[in-house]
Amino acid sequence: MNRILLLSLVLFLQFPYPTLAREGYRVHLKIPGVKDSIVYMAHYYGKPLPNIYKRDSARFDKNGVAEFKSNDSSFVGGIYMMLLGDRKTYFEFLINNGDDFSITADLSKLPDGVKFKNSPENERFQQYVEFLKGYGTKQQDLQKQLSGAKTAEDTAAVRKLGAEAGKELTNYRHEYSKSHPNTLLSNIFNALDVPKVPEGPHLLADGVTTDSAFAYNYYKSHFWDGFNFQDDRLIHAPIYDAKLDEYYNKLVLPWPDSLEKECDVILRKAKGSKDVFKYSLWWLTRFVENSKVMGMDEVFVYLVENYYMKGDAFWLTPDELTKYLDRAQKIAPNVIGNLAPEIKLPNIITKKEESLLTSKSNYTLIIFYSPSCGHCQKEIPALDSLYQASLKAKGLKVFTIATEGEEKAITDFISKNKLEGWTNTWDHEHVGDWRGKYDVYSTPTIYLLDEKKIIRGKRLDHANLGSLVDMLEKRAKKSTKTKS
Repeated sequence: MNRILLLSLVLFLQFPYPTLAREGYRVHLKIPGVKDSIVYMAHYYGKPLPNIYKRDSARFDKNGVAEFKSNDSSFVGGIYMMLLGDRKTYFEFLINNGDDFSITADLSKLPDGVKFKNSPENERFQQYVEFLKGYGTKQQDLQKQLSGAKTAEDTAAVRKLGAEAGKELTNYRHEYSKSHPNTLLSNIFNALDVPKVPEGPHLLADGVTTDSAFAYNYYKSHFWDGFNFQDDRLIHAPIYDAKLDEYYNKLVLPWPDSLEKECDVILRKAKGSKDVFKYSLWWLTRFVENSKVMGMDEVFVYLVENYYMKGDAFWLTPDELTKYLDRAQKIAPNVIGNLAPEIKLPNIITKKEESLLTSKSNYTLIIFYSPSCGHCQKEIPALDSLYQASLKAKGLKVFTIATEGEEKAITDFISKNKLEGWTNTWDHEHVGDWRGKYDVYSTPTIYLLDEKKIIRGKRLDHANLGSLVDMLEKRAKKSTKTKS
């Protein structure tokens, strides 16, 4: 039976290939009954299906034979696949730089029915595929038993069988890695391995108190033990992206200092490789750039300053690199923990110049808005409600900057929402550089400053502003108690 991809496949994105060997590859493919149609040689790049990428293509002759050949010395092996012209029917195989082997496949028996000549590792890979087929059947049977379990004892018995089956899979991979060390398949098995937390009581240094964090710390510290960061072939397998996702989303604390340290750890491990390092830096950059966690832009700036600016993003063109540098330059002045850049603009009501940094308050909320912005029309009244209910009493003052609009439209907006108690400014002569200093590319853009005008929050809204002020208040009280 043909294996069918349930999602459309991305085939034609291209990535540069790093150097591992000299020979390239030659693969002779024969599929009886198939003729005069195209077949693709595709590979993974960090992620699982449907994310695959075209490496090569060939056309079957009248005898069902297709030849793939390359002298590209920079070819990197991994888990590849033969994907037929329907872009649905495929089978996987392993390939290394310098390989020269033949494949014969029976489409009616996939994923079985694939035979290799002159490739012992692929013969062993097919044995593993056969093992997985039996393992999958066993898991389906156990799932049926679990669904039909009527008592807690029945459920426990089925789960025990499932654990034993899992051990069989783990043991299969471990035994293979011992018997065939440093091969592609053994490195794949090692990369798939997950830490097994030792059983038994785990105590702190006092020998009495239970170490409640032992399992977490052990799992995290051994998470990457089996992953060979110097084997670029592992990028051409559907493994690395998922491991990065688990590690950074579940095991790493979402604090800038912690994340910067963990980025350095991974990038040091990958240093010296090409594909693994490239994927690592690319993934980490996108992770912090797209994060919804406040303060992650600091990590973005850190990566740009410590890697991109030092020439480590070797795959980028000068124009592409400039985009990263420009973005970091815009973010750097308004990173959380920095002194807020000064803003001096006329008050739209009094016409007097207002200075952000010389105003006195326990907290300052900066709001960049437009009176015609639909989101602003909803968010600013909600912020004012929160301000009147609790934040005003805590010594918070509001400093607004109208990013656009005629004077009447702005004053009408202020009057309609009864915001006369705020410091409302505008830049009608377009002389201020606040847009660059505060990275204002949409409205509303909201910052929170403390008494010393240090940035404590950014990209805020009414839903998280109150909790942030409460946290800062608690932190200040705790600091005062500690000092006393």
